[in-house]
Amino acid sequence: MCATLRRIIAALLAFAAGSGGLAAAAEPDSSLFTTYSVATDLKSAEWIVCGSTKDSEGCYADGSLGPFGHIGAMLESPPVSDGNAVTREIYVLDVANGKSADVVALFVYTKTDVVTAADDSVTVTLHRKTELPLVGGKTVTASMAANNAYLYVSTNQSTQAVIVDKHDLKSFTTLGAGSPAAPVASITADSYGYVTVTFGAPNTSFAVFGPTGEFEEDGGGGQFMLDDFNAVMPTALPF
Repeated sequence: MCATLRRIIAALLAFAAGSGGLAAAAEPDSSLFTTYSVATDLKSAEWIVCGSTKDSEGCYADGSLGPFGHIGAMLESPPVSDGNAVTREIYVLDVANGKSADVVALFVYTKTDVVTAADDSVTVTLHRKTELPLVGGKTVTASMAANNAYLYVSTNQSTQAVIVDKHDLKSFTTLGAGSPAAPVASITADSYGYVTVTFGAPNTSFAVFGPTGEFEEDGGGGQFMLDDFNAVMPTALPF
C-alpha cells in the first residue's frame, strides 16, 4: 500500500472516530422547535410549534397546559420516533396543587408530532398525574432533572428527593441525607445521564446516581453537575 493511500485511509478513520462513525438520521421534527410561555400567575403554560418542513415554514400548532396551582419546573424527555411520528413527554411539576396549597404533583403530558412534507400535526394529551411526598407552596423553589430511566424531583423545603420511575411514572422512591435532615438545594445532571442531588445546610452533602438509576457515590459538600447546553447558577447552590 502506498504512503498516500495509507494517509487517506488514516484520515478517513480519524474523521469517523471523531464524528462517532456514520451520522445518525435526523429526527423527522429536527427542523421544528417548540417554545413555551407561562402565565404571570404560573397557573398555566402555552406552547407553540414553529420551524419548517420539507415544503413549508412557519408555525404549525399551539395549545395550553394546565390549569395548575403554581408551576415549579418543566422538562421534556428525549424524542422517540416511529416513522414520521415523534413522541416526547412534557413533565410539569406543580408545587401548589389542589385545595391544599402545599401538595406537589407531577403532571406528564404526551406530545406527538406527525411530520409530513408540508405540515406538522401536533397533539398534546395529559398522560398521568402523580402526587409526590414533597413540601410545596407558592414560595418554594423546585428542582428537577432526568436521565433515560428516572426523574429526580424535589423542592427547597423538602428534606428528601423523589425518584420517579419513567417506565410507569407512578412508582417512586425517596432519598434523604444527613442528621439533622437538610433540604434539597438542587438537582443537576450531565450529558451522560448521571444525576447529582445536592442537600443544603445544616448538613451540606450530595448523592450521585448513574444513567440507569444506580447509586454511584455520596459525600459532603455542595457538588453539582454541568451539561453541555444549560448553565447552572452557582449562587442558588450551597457552598
